[in-house]
Amino acid sequence: MIAFIGTGLLGSNFTKALLKKGEQIHVWNRTAAKAKALEADGAIAFDNVDEAVKGATRIHLTLKDDAAVNEVLQKASAGFEPGVIIIDHTTTLASGAAARTEEWKKRGYTYIHAPVFMGPQNALESTGTILVSGDADVINKIEPELAKMTGKVLNFGTDTNKAAGIKLIGNLFLVGMTAGLADTLSLAKTLGISIDDVSQLFGTWNPAAMLPVRLKKMTSKTFDQPSWELSMARKDAGLMITEAEAGGAPLAVIPAIAKEMDKWIARGHGGDDWTVIAKDAVE
Repeated sequence: MIAFIGTGLLGSNFTKALLKKGEQIHVWNRTAAKAKALEADGAIAFDNVDEAVKGATRIHLTLKDDAAVNEVLQKASAGFEPGVIIIDHTTTLASGAAARTEEWKKRGYTYIHAPVFMGPQNALESTGTILVSGDADVINKIEPELAKMTGKVLNFGTDTNKAAGIKLIGNLFLVGMTAGLADTLSLAKTLGISIDDVSQLFGTWNPAAMLPVRLKKMTSKTFDQPSWELSMARKDAGLMITEAEAGGAPLAVIPAIAKEMDKWIARGHGGDDWTVIAKDAVE
């Protein structure tokens, strides 16, 4: 039997998918109604988390943060069975994942962090990516079960905090990309350019294809071989800021980047490739 703790959008769809695969699932959620709703799909809901985990061989967590995970696990531990494996899909601090792995090992239980890159629909369809790192024997044991829940399992080795760190890195990029798109749409609006026109641009010109090349350039440290000089990139950033402010829609992200560019220009890197702003990060 599997216990699923935390049945929000992601957890509820994980549960539904596992039920369709013939698994017996106990569920618990702080808002009891969310867990109770899954009884229509065949889950058994509990009011108390320690009751929900009794008899479980695996406990899956999809909670909010480190504090929630720590609190819920402490309450649930009264119902833990010997040999149970705790699989935490919550996005948390890397240090938190490492600390919980050690703490629950001392208490005689197996905890492993397995955050995901997938949305609710992916959870329902068993597609997407699960990250994992930690004890190799534990990963070998649970990987076939994780593979049933997703399209891909990425194993990052034995460091107990690495999967959590990789998850934060990926989310940082997604947050930055989304904020950049918000600035893009703000600038388009001030210039009277329609969303359809922006979509046409990105439908033909795919900047995502540049990501591996840009990463290679930044990590090669060949900043003295510019394809776009920092001073010219800074000039363009200034144009963006000027146009947006004139249209009454100040940008959120670009001014901070411009400030970072100014710092590196002041250090004498105006003629270097604009990716020199990553110099401190890669050295």
